[in-house]
Amino acid sequence: MVLVVLAAALVAGCVAAVGIGPLVVPPRAVLDVVLAHVAGGPGPADPMHDTVVWLLRLPRVLVGACVGAVLAASGAALQAVVRNQLADPYLLGVSAGASLGAALVLTLGLGALVGTVTLTGGAFAGALLALLLVIGVLGARTGLSSHRLVLAGLTVGYFLTAVTNLVVVLADSRDAVRAVMFWMLGSLGRSSWGDLPLLAAATAVTLGVLVLRARRLDAISLGDDVARSLGTDPDRLRRQVAVVAALGVAAAVAVSGAIGFVGLVVPHLARRLVGATHRLVVPASALLGALVLVVADTLARTVLAPREIPLGVLTALLGTPLLMALVRRRLRRSAD
Repeated sequence: MVLVVLAAALVAGCVAAVGIGPLVVPPRAVLDVVLAHVAGGPGPADPMHDTVVWLLRLPRVLVGACVGAVLAASGAALQAVVRNQLADPYLLGVSAGASLGAALVLTLGLGALVGTVTLTGGAFAGALLALLLVIGVLGARTGLSSHRLVLAGLTVGYFLTAVTNLVVVLADSRDAVRAVMFWMLGSLGRSSWGDLPLLAAATAVTLGVLVLRARRLDAISLGDDVARSLGTDPDRLRRQVAVVAALGVAAAVAVSGAIGFVGLVVPHLARRLVGATHRLVVPASALLGALVLVVADTLARTVLAPREIPLGVLTALLGTPLLMALVRRRLRRSAD
């Protein structure tokens, strides 16, 4: 029932988000535009609605929903395999790698060649580089404990962040530096229909694999010994989850930049709604993460319109008090 309610809320939130902006589009007009393009129905009464909804807002909302779903579901899975409630999808250095790739594209002027395609490709390549470096640091012959995974991710993340900062410092163009900084703070302003195929495929694969591994995530969250007694190889499961989560987050970060706190806070909220069973936690986190990011992006582009707040800044401002409240409540329970 909770999943059904979250799914309905997500659909309603997407429709409302598409309609909100300098030009307000009623929900019925939004549905008319979508039906006209998808099902071949009659077009909207106002041609301006068609342009605003189909070309500008709808792809941005759908991209935001996919990004939020991937970040939240990956965060829930990583928190289970490393048994750390403060783990998030950027634990593996993927965000730092994507930022490096995007910074190189923007500072070298490559983005002017193919536009957003080049930027997305560069960010995705950087994210894959980060994943390969993490795998290289861990090695193939040694065991993969949660502590080693965390240390490898942090090490690679700090190194790639330092390289990114060096690239920004050495850049000659101030416009390129501003573009890099805005992208690193997170934004869906560049979203287009061209971003959706790869992102939607990555979202579907990530969620599918994590849901299929739900029972093993339940086992490993109780400890490696418990997982082994139930027939689950902890090291193998950590590698699988790390690779799948990293690839999904790489696709998301390549489109949106670094957006924090969604993958950290949303899984905690999902557990409060559906319990600790990952068969429910993973899809609940995905639905709730998609809804949270759609709402946050709507606020980011409308609160200070015509200026836009970087999405990563807004999620941090909203997520920090919530995380502090959750931590404080848990500390009270521990004290009692």
